[in-house]
Amino acid sequence: MAACASLVLAALLPIPIPKISFRAFTQLNCSRNSRPSHPALFPPLLIPIVIDDLVGHFGVFELFIQDISLPRGCLKISEKYDKVFAPGCRPVEKEMEGPRANAAFVVLARNKELDGVIQSLKSIERHFNRWFHYPYVFLNDGDFDDSFKDTVKNYTSGPVEFGKIDDSMWGYPNWVDHEVAKEGIRKQGDAAIMYGGMESYHHMCRFYSGHFYKHPLLMKYEWYWRLEPEITYFCDITYDPFLEMAQANKTYGFTIAVKELRETVPNIFRYAAAYKRKYKLESKGLWEMFLEKPEEEEEPKPEEDKKDKLPEEILQNEAGENTVPDVDPEAMEGEKYNMCHFWSNFEIARLDWFRSKEYEDFFEMMDRSGGFWTERWGDAPIHSLAAGVLLSPADIHYFRDFGYRHTTIQHCPANAPARQLPRIPWLEMTTDDEKERIEEDEYWANADPVKENGVGCRCRCDTDIVDVEGKQGSCLSEWVDVAGGWASP
Repeated sequence: MAACASLVLAALLPIPIPKISFRAFTQLNCSRNSRPSHPALFPPLLIPIVIDDLVGHFGVFELFIQDISLPRGCLKISEKYDKVFAPGCRPVEKEMEGPRANAAFVVLARNKELDGVIQSLKSIERHFNRWFHYPYVFLNDGDFDDSFKDTVKNYTSGPVEFGKIDDSMWGYPNWVDHEVAKEGIRKQGDAAIMYGGMESYHHMCRFYSGHFYKHPLLMKYEWYWRLEPEITYFCDITYDPFLEMAQANKTYGFTIAVKELRETVPNIFRYAAAYKRKYKLESKGLWEMFLEKPEEEEEPKPEEDKKDKLPEEILQNEAGENTVPDVDPEAMEGEKYNMCHFWSNFEIARLDWFRSKEYEDFFEMMDRSGGFWTERWGDAPIHSLAAGVLLSPADIHYFRDFGYRHTTIQHCPANAPARQLPRIPWLEMTTDDEKERIEEDEYWANADPVKENGVGCRCRCDTDIVDVEGKQGSCLSEWVDVAGGWASP
């Protein structure tokens, strides 16, 4: 199943290039394609929409985000609250000898998505799990067939479990009027809200928002790493991110932050802010990442003293005098959602945070609002706004050393100078053609050049698309603002 993750919106409509600082959109990861880009040569109305045809109705539809068309250099983010765990490569042989965390990969999929699952397994095994052998938990709202199970086991180096999601976690809760919920979904379909008319998509979003971490197969684990079908990793991960997260006292890790389609979550911020207000919670510094910055007000122009010229009764009745100012329907106590969120199809997180009373209370309030049916709330903004309410920037880790791609959205770092180590060849034995196996391994043996301030280990990035940080719709600058700002050059 495709992740119930966001659908970035920046290129959806023709919009003017906003006022932006050079630093705000400078690509910190110095990726291979961090070269000056060229302005688009077509009218904004012709911005292309790219549709990836996915298996069944669990497809992922992504939009090319409009290129900012600015030169990008190599800046570092402040390490006030967070820093890369291991810039470059570590001796993986030594890491293999260490302990393991109580953690697992979690994959939500259906039988017909087997090819996409294989792609993801080959990638994560090549770049990480061939050394660390963490287990996998596969979940499905139906039954996995024997062919799916047998094939998956051929591609995994760790233990594998297969589980079914029961009706208590997937579907309509017993307290909701099913017909009212279905009518809300039908209206979204009529309004052409992306995925809004797909009932099963709403079920999936709600499952990943408030139930996956309570599935019986996951109750024994403390950490999880979400793995989606049809994803690609580009860098070798030669350390254990679970252990590093625990040692650094981190709660939630991400690699891409983007903006949601506004029409899918028109009221989500109202309820998140209401939860914050109900429990009298003060921001710990992360909430501000998800707030629109106030617009600069123009200096009022001096006006003639009308009172010297007009009688009082005329002034009192003049249009605009003594009227209530306009109220923004999307704002709560002067705050407005900027649509940013952590792209949840990749996340590494502590499961006890999701199981905490605070998160459960948050989900319960959001769930009871009906937004999973009357609107198309995804788990990405739910997780993100919950983090904004409950966590601080120091609780979050940005895995900027991970190269990752899902559909047309990619983050890929440059390789760290003086911190690359020789690569151990790995012939993927499930590929029958020996020549093809050798060619694939040789491809990954030719890593990208190192760059100053690069952080990756033996990365080889795709070059057919621009990294998300170089596009309008990225929320990198919003993260940097709460994480301590850009480091001094």
